[in-house]
Amino acid sequence: MTPPDWIALAVFAVCWLAYEPMLHGLARDAAITRDMKVVRLAWMQAMTGREQKLLDSQLLGHAINSTSFFASANLILIAAVAGALFGGAMELPGVSELGIRASAEALHLKLALVTVCLARGLLEFIWSIRQLNYVLAMVGAAPDEKHPRAEAFAAAAAAVLNPAMTAFSRGVRGYYFALAAAAWLYGPIALGVASVGATALLVWRQSRSPASRGIAAARAFVEAEAAAKPVRRRKNSPKDE
Repeated sequence: MTPPDWIALAVFAVCWLAYEPMLHGLARDAAITRDMKVVRLAWMQAMTGREQKLLDSQLLGHAINSTSFFASANLILIAAVAGALFGGAMELPGVSELGIRASAEALHLKLALVTVCLARGLLEFIWSIRQLNYVLAMVGAAPDEKHPRAEAFAAAAAAVLNPAMTAFSRGVRGYYFALAAAAWLYGPIALGVASVGATALLVWRQSRSPASRGIAAARAFVEAEAAAKPVRRRKNSPKDE
C-alpha cells in the first residue's frame, strides 16, 4: 500500500469509528437519535395505558420485519463480496474494464474492507432483532396503567427498545461506509472523499434534515405533555373538587 492509501484508510477509520462521538459533539441535543429516545419512552408509557396491546405488538413486528429484511440483504451482499474475495473467480483483466487499476493483493484488501463493514452491520442487525423480541415479551407482560409501578415498567421497556433501534441504525450505517469502502477500488482519493461525504450526509440527516426537525418538534410536544400531566392530575384530584 502507498502512503496515500494509508492516509485515506486512516480517514475512513476515523469517520467510521468516531461518527457517533462526532455527532454528539456537533448536533448536541438536536439529533434524531436523542429525540427518538424521548419519543420511544412516551410510546412505552402510552402502551401501559392501553387495555389491548395489539397496536404496539404490530408496530414492533413491523420493526422486526424491517430489520430482518436489511439483515437478509446484508447477508447476500456479504456472500457476493466474499465469493469474489475467496472464490478465485475474479480476474484482474475483467476488473480493469471498470476503470480499476490494482494488483490482486490490493484488490483483495479493498474487498476485505467492504466485507468487514457489511459484517459489522449484520451483527448489529442480529442484535437489534434479539432486543426487539425482548421488547415484545415486555409488552406482553406490561401492567395496567393504574399499577403503581407502571411508569417504571415503561421506562424499563424503553431501556431495551432504544438500544435495539440504535443497533438497527448502526446496521444501516454500515451500508453507507461499505459504499465508501468500495470507493477505495478507484483509489485513495475516492476513499477519502467518500468517507467524509458519507459522514457529512449522516450528520446532516441526523441534525439538519426536515425529518430531524419534525422529530424534534414531536419530542418537544411529548416533553410538554409530560410536564403538564402532574398539573392535570392535581386539577382532576377529588381533593380539589
